[in-house]
Amino acid sequence: MIKVRAQRAAKGYGDAGGAAESRHSDQWPGGGMADSERLRQMMVERQIARRGVGDPRLLAAMRQVPRENFVPEELRDFAYEDRPLPVEGGQTISQPYIVARMIEAAAIRASDRVLEIGVGSGYAAAVMSRLAAHVFAIDRLGELAALARGRMERLGYDNLSIRTGDGTEGWPEQAPFDAILVAAGGPSVPPPLREQLTIGGRLVIPVGEAREQQLMRITRTGEEAFETQKLEAVRFVPLIGAHGWHDTKAR
Repeated sequence: MIKVRAQRAAKGYGDAGGAAESRHSDQWPGGGMADSERLRQMMVERQIARRGVGDPRLLAAMRQVPRENFVPEELRDFAYEDRPLPVEGGQTISQPYIVARMIEAAAIRASDRVLEIGVGSGYAAAVMSRLAAHVFAIDRLGELAALARGRMERLGYDNLSIRTGDGTEGWPEQAPFDAILVAAGGPSVPPPLREQLTIGGRLVIPVGEAREQQLMRITRTGEEAFETQKLEAVRFVPLIGAHGWHDTKAR
């Protein structure tokens, strides 16, 4: 039954808590009782580096963060599969490749302050915490925010702040941010997120219809100037909030 659940998750569109699937993915066998460290190294090499993600700091961070700690106990054998997996709250954890793709697009530096919209299981935030000075993360589901906070505490990752709220409003009390990553697809870019970027800051967000979006990178080049680049097609569930979709129905 666990394998069936994992396979079904790969067919979904992700979740507002951070799960998504690239339009290309390889089959990846479950690890069983195999050593998680070995599977983590293989995941980085086969699923991420071979697909063109080359930032050495990012690859090192993904080799370090134990993905199995961010999925339910009964699914830990599947933590390094090349697909999303179900987590708490009826949500999912993103395919490893799409986590890496978004983080690389954000070009996170050691001195950066980063905002993540949709913390979900906390996995992407944990990876970013190995790269940035501080990560601020928001989830609209209190259960997910609390679970993610507990996972960070157990791992000793202390450069993160996690709260519950409407991510489309950003986190104005902590702005500006050097990078903002949004783990849900919106019909357009929420104005508060653009406004909370530093000059030179990068916003990575899926934009489009509810069933499929384009992953976009928006760079703030001046007080009122932004450059936009399309990266690739992705599938996330709707970004819910005042500046996103108003409900979870497909549009």
